[in-house]
Amino acid sequence: MDRSFQRIFVAGHKGLVGSAIVRRLRREGIEPLVVDRAVLDLRDERAVDSWFAQSKPDAVILAAAVVGGIHANNTRPVEFLLDNLRIQNAVIPAAHTHGARKLVFLGSSCIYPKLAPQPIPESALLTGPLEPTNDAYALAKIAGIRLSQAYRQQYGFNAISLMPTNLYGPNDNFHPTNSHVLPGLIHRFHEARHAGASRVVIWGTGAPRREFLHVDDLADACTFLLANYDSSEVINVGVGKDISILELAQLIARIVGFEGQIENDLSKPDGTPRKLLDVSKLAALGWRARIGLEEGIRETYRWYCTHRVEK
Repeated sequence: MDRSFQRIFVAGHKGLVGSAIVRRLRREGIEPLVVDRAVLDLRDERAVDSWFAQSKPDAVILAAAVVGGIHANNTRPVEFLLDNLRIQNAVIPAAHTHGARKLVFLGSSCIYPKLAPQPIPESALLTGPLEPTNDAYALAKIAGIRLSQAYRQQYGFNAISLMPTNLYGPNDNFHPTNSHVLPGLIHRFHEARHAGASRVVIWGTGAPRREFLHVDDLADACTFLLANYDSSEVINVGVGKDISILELAQLIARIVGFEGQIENDLSKPDGTPRKLLDVSKLAALGWRARIGLEEGIRETYRWYCTHRVEK
């Protein structure tokens, strides 16, 4: 951890990613700057500029975003595109204008083409069509990357862009329809077990493969790259291993204790066939994920049973 950064603003501190970064910084003895949505709407450029002028953070980690799974992306593309653009267009310029020495922009692996080579290298960005089920969110994140690069190019602003793979962990969104696949499955298998249901239906064929990174590992990578990475080029953050959706469902069912059948709804979309990040660039810098998938899901399920958060 770079101790020269003491006033670190974590935008989106109550979300899955932001809350993990706050926990990580506090373990380092750093109390981050945070501000509640009721006090500061990050989509409001004037309000954000005024807050930065008063608070003067020396580093910014931009984890605030409108996020969701396939269903949410398909039904709310305007919010996923427009609100994310507004957040980025407010925070990144304000960070530069008011003297932040570094900004960490958090993107997503969905920025890469639907049929990108596997594992996906950072060089695959903008080399092909996006996955249609989340292209609004992906386009917003690509714009955020380019804006960060533009500020570096034009003004010498030290903005870096991290591309995490699929995330999960404490404080996730476990809503049955608006969540991502892993927390959504935790919720559905838990409810099915307690209801005595004989089956759980999952979307699509179950064949697509996904990579999952525990959010505490991402938080660790953020603090590591804050101290050790200063390039305009995007950098992937993942574990370098993937699993099929069906295998994931079977693993979660076992952890939750659901003993019924898992069935496929073939009328629902699969999404991208495979999405595994090439993390060799990050590994060469000396960082690797530490939390195994089964360990991480067990810990997440314990958190879920205690908090039962639906958003």
